[in-house]
Amino acid sequence: MALGLVVAACGGGLKLSPGVPPAPIVDGPGREVTWRGGAAPLSGAADAQMVVIAGGRSIAGSTPEERALAYEAHERTSNDNAARRGGWFDKEEERHVVALPTFRIDLMPVTNAAYAEFVADGGAPAPAMDEATWKAQGFVQIWPDEIVRHAWVDGLPPREREDHPVVLVSWDDAAAYCAWRGQVVGHPRRLPSAHEFEKAARGDDGRFYPWGIDFESTKLNSAIGGTRDTVPVGSYPEAASPYGVLDTAGNVFQWTATPWPPGGTVRDQKMTVRGSAWDDFAGLGRGASWHGRHHGIRHVIVGFRCASAGAS
Repeated sequence: MALGLVVAACGGGLKLSPGVPPAPIVDGPGREVTWRGGAAPLSGAADAQMVVIAGGRSIAGSTPEERALAYEAHERTSNDNAARRGGWFDKEEERHVVALPTFRIDLMPVTNAAYAEFVADGGAPAPAMDEATWKAQGFVQIWPDEIVRHAWVDGLPPREREDHPVVLVSWDDAAAYCAWRGQVVGHPRRLPSAHEFEKAARGDDGRFYPWGIDFESTKLNSAIGGTRDTVPVGSYPEAASPYGVLDTAGNVFQWTATPWPPGGTVRDQKMTVRGSAWDDFAGLGRGASWHGRHHGIRHVIVGFRCASAGAS
């Protein structure tokens, strides 16, 4: 899709401010990570599928017109004005140009099966959850109907969910997995920055969603026609971004290496998440949409993928 189509959809000319630096990132977890030699064939295979995103300028953020359209779409598909009441999309950056160096990013989010290799190697406890802890976090998803099925049992992923994105993982555990996988493959790995994720999701022409301007419910796992649950990664190949990256909208939100709000510090506050989840409506899942989650939370709608600087 040409940039001119995006500009037209926003209702006028696009003002780009050159030279805006990308948000700072945190390139490692808050603890020491050591690969102890455990087998990691699935993690290695996922690493071999990483997509190289060439360096250069790309469009980040949204215009007031895009945000207005997003609010209208969310209200129309959800029959609720929760997004408008909460000002969800008002937190997005104003549309501008970001210059990023070449980076690599996972084709798809990390799966339960790949994360299980990290758990088996002693890198982190298995993702678990109990009713008291869940309710103390204050999330709207219902215990046990929407939570228990995601919790691991006896250190193993839930049956028949090995290829689903891993959830109930804190930011620090996600960052630790990426660092661990880097040791496995011999090249540093980390979480993607918010701007890296955005570029991988929307390309460099400023499209709203990975596939174009309009929300299309058949191209992602959302609350519209979805299963009200996670699905295997890569289930929507027709929703590939311009770079071929999958699952940047729908299924699960994903941790990034950028503190929230961008420019802040880490580990005593929130980290930025991108994408959207299986219980979301239109407006979310756009490349420009983002929000913050406390780095210590464990949620059934938040997963992650790995990235790295350069092409190796």
